[in-house]
Amino acid sequence: MFHLPLPVFDANTNSGPGGLGDLPEWDLTDLYQSEDDPKLARDLEWLEQECAAFAADYESKLADLDAEGLLTCVHRNEAISAIAGRIMSFAGLRYYQMTIDAGRAKFLSDAQEKITNFTTPLVFFTLELNRIDDAHLDAMLDANADLGRYRAVFDRIRAMKPFQLSDEMEKFLHDLGVVGDAWEKLFDETIAGMGFEVDGEPLGIEGTLNLLTDHDRAKRESAARELGRVFQTNIKTFARVHNTQTKEKEVMDRWRGMPTAQTGRHLSNDVEPEVVEALRNAVVEAYPRLSHRYYALKAKWLGLNRMQVWDRNAPLPMDAPKTVGWDEARAIVTEAYEGFDPRMADLAEPFFTKGWIDAGVKPGKAPGAFAHPTVTDVHPYVMLNYLGKPRDVMTLAHELGHGVHQRLAAGQGEMLSSTPLTLAETASVFGEMLTFRKMLEKAKTQQERKVLLAGKVEDMIITVVRQIAFYDFECKLHAARRLGELTPDDINDIWMSVQGESLGPVFDFMDGYETFWAYIPHFVHSPFYVYAYAFGDGLVNALYAVYEEQPEGFQEKYFDMLKAGGSKHHKELLAPFGLDASDPAFWDKGLGMIESMIDELEAMEG
Repeated sequence: MFHLPLPVFDANTNSGPGGLGDLPEWDLTDLYQSEDDPKLARDLEWLEQECAAFAADYESKLADLDAEGLLTCVHRNEAISAIAGRIMSFAGLRYYQMTIDAGRAKFLSDAQEKITNFTTPLVFFTLELNRIDDAHLDAMLDANADLGRYRAVFDRIRAMKPFQLSDEMEKFLHDLGVVGDAWEKLFDETIAGMGFEVDGEPLGIEGTLNLLTDHDRAKRESAARELGRVFQTNIKTFARVHNTQTKEKEVMDRWRGMPTAQTGRHLSNDVEPEVVEALRNAVVEAYPRLSHRYYALKAKWLGLNRMQVWDRNAPLPMDAPKTVGWDEARAIVTEAYEGFDPRMADLAEPFFTKGWIDAGVKPGKAPGAFAHPTVTDVHPYVMLNYLGKPRDVMTLAHELGHGVHQRLAAGQGEMLSSTPLTLAETASVFGEMLTFRKMLEKAKTQQERKVLLAGKVEDMIITVVRQIAFYDFECKLHAARRLGELTPDDINDIWMSVQGESLGPVFDFMDGYETFWAYIPHFVHSPFYVYAYAFGDGLVNALYAVYEEQPEGFQEKYFDMLKAGGSKHHKELLAPFGLDASDPAFWDKGLGMIESMIDELEAMEG
């Protein structure tokens, strides 16, 4: 089934709040002019005809193809993916701009249903590929260099071989996928439609979450309690979505014979379970040295004996409230990118000038941030909810990193450009690191350096500790759902079981915080995605250490890695840097960088 190429939320041309300047909005005309664009109608017609022709030409015949014939088949499959991806990107991006608009929601649903129907006859493709004898397929890949380019794709397809069902069952599941998508839409629309009120001011979820970083502790508390109140009001809906999604996954996994709920994600990430387990264990073991230690330090700075959940993201008392206008944010990130390599800044420039970013906060817009790759013959689009916080500058650097990566990988074509999630966070987190280092370099005082260091440590804890806690929550949630229906209280208990462990003994948890699992989109849109953030952060910390130790020639190796997209395994991509993610000590190196920053912050207290 063809889905909208996945934008995972990390998270209008008008002046933003607080005079942020003119915030850009998307120009989607590079995809289609409008819903009524004749080109869109022609593409839908072509897609329907080409899917039928593809099935007529190749079904039950893949095993008889020679290398040249299989290459032609692959190229035709890529062309179908490109048109289907273009249509779904257009429909999806319009929807994310205004998720409460019934017309946009209908257009997306109708497009998804049509493309599902058109592509159902193509289900045979991967099934029949997996019936070709491995030795015969390897011989064809070795004999034809153009076909051999696709080896990584064939390897990932063949990894699913043990979990493949009958052709009829696979077609049934393909058709049924659109029903699962309806639960995702229900989640999105519920989140976007929720109204909050803090100190008499009506807000959406983004504006309310933003208040958790306010300097005024009373305002932070009001926002946290209002979030808990509204989540509780909607908790039955969120529990139903999670129960249904996790049960659907359990049924799929059971029929496929997958040993764990996480197996499918590991396969799609092209990463070994033991590598993820080594990452998870290294992070959990480091909780006392990282989050527990840092938050104890932060409590001291805030003059608190105990921290509440609304203090976790509180600004530091020595950090004066600051709003960063859009032009300044652009200049900061551009300078950081350019300082690493001018090509990075050149690749980022069109996002600002050609309508590739939608930055403003507006009612009904999806929360968070993402970079959407669309298709390889167009370009990515970045979505932000920019409120002018210093952290929003880092989010811009992060999403532009994704955009640069996606632009560089586009040369691989539709089937090879998509990077496994574990590596998809590399360029984004590296972009953040470059921006942070540039800002640190410009710090004029010890206090300014302290604020920057503390901010970076907090971001890393969110990226590593918080995401691994999320991963543990999901593991426990899916395991519990296999034993039966979960009440909202059951899910609340699972959430709280990982929160205290990850945040540390300095925290108290208000009544209502137990519902805060409800708004995390990853759990619904992309189960077990979250460990990719920790993977990416650890990987980038190790990469940056290599860059500092041996800067000569690093840029070329880095660009080669990004250009590779999904054409190589993580071992092959990291080898030129002398790194190996399958070595458990690798993760300690990345975590050690966070630890050293906390060391420096503690030393400043001395």
